[in-house]
Amino acid sequence: MARSRLVLTAMILTAALTGPLPAPLHAQEAGHVKVTRGTVQIERAGQKTPAAVGAVVQAGDVVATGPDGSVGITFLDNSLLSAGPNSVLAIDRFAFDPTTHQGGFESSLRSGTLAVVSGKLAKQSPDAMKVKTPAAVLGVRGTEFLVRTGDPKKD
Repeated sequence: MARSRLVLTAMILTAALTGPLPAPLHAQEAGHVKVTRGTVQIERAGQKTPAAVGAVVQAGDVVATGPDGSVGITFLDNSLLSAGPNSVLAIDRFAFDPTTHQGGFESSLRSGTLAVVSGKLAKQSPDAMKVKTPAAVLGVRGTEFLVRTGDPKKD
């Protein structure tokens, strides 16, 4: 009994001294909104909020623009993503170590247009950044590209 109490006390002290566990990856900051025009919303955990300059973007967020909307987001690795009108962009995964520049960045353009200027992740490892569309998965090998997806009959 005394031994179990000692072990339990040691576990509690260890937990208290080491502090809280880090937040899960999906809740970590990935970047910030740098510019918005028109209607732009960020959906996080089922809640939609208007995007404003300076708003935090996290892995797991979905950014949507209206017919008059556009948004520019700068990520922690200095990648720049700009979505045009009627776009839906999901930030599927973002992990970045600022010391080693290792990690990964995956996003999904469900509809609309997206301009990408890759940052440190893609420069460090060409396989680290991917953009998915309904028709393809794009591995970012260069530094800049533009992708458009949607109904070609309407475009």
